[in-house]
Amino acid sequence: MYSLKIEGNFSAAHNLRGYHGKCEELHGHNWKVEAVVTGAKLNKIGMVLDFKDFKARLNVILEELDHKYLNGILYFKRVNPTSENIARYIYDKLKLKIPNLKSVTVWESENSAAVYCPSDSLCFRSTLGRSESIPLQKPPRAIRRGKASS
Repeated sequence: MYSLKIEGNFSAAHNLRGYHGKCEELHGHNWKVEAVVTGAKLNKIGMVLDFKDFKARLNVILEELDHKYLNGILYFKRVNPTSENIARYIYDKLKLKIPNLKSVTVWESENSAAVYCPSDSLCFRSTLGRSESIPLQKPPRAIRRGKASS
C-alpha cells in the first residue's frame, strides 16, 4: 500500500457557537491542512496520484476558506466551525474529486489538530513529521489532541 500526503494553508476567522471561553469570541487562525491518499497500485508511470493535481484540488477548496469569516459560509451557518467540522468539510469536498482520499487533518495551531477519516478506513496522524497509520476497531469520525470524540 502506498500513502501520499500533501499540505496546504489558509487563514480565516471564526467563533464557536455554544462554547464558553475565549473561542466563543471572534478570532482567527493560520490553518495548516494535511490530506492523505492511499493506493495499492501505481499508474503506468509509477504514481498513485500526481502531487500537482492533488495539491491543485486541495487548493481550490482552501481558496474558498482563505481570508473568510467561516461562520458566514453556508455550511458553517448550520455546522459549528470547529476544527473537527472544518476537517470533515474539506474531506467531503475533496473526496468528490479524489476517490482514494483517506483523511484530512486540520491544524489550528502548532500543537492542536483534528483528523477526519471515514469509519471504514484507517486514520492517519502526524507525529514528529512522519505519518503512521492507526488501525482502529471502531474509528471515530474525528480525533482531537489524540482523544476520540464522537
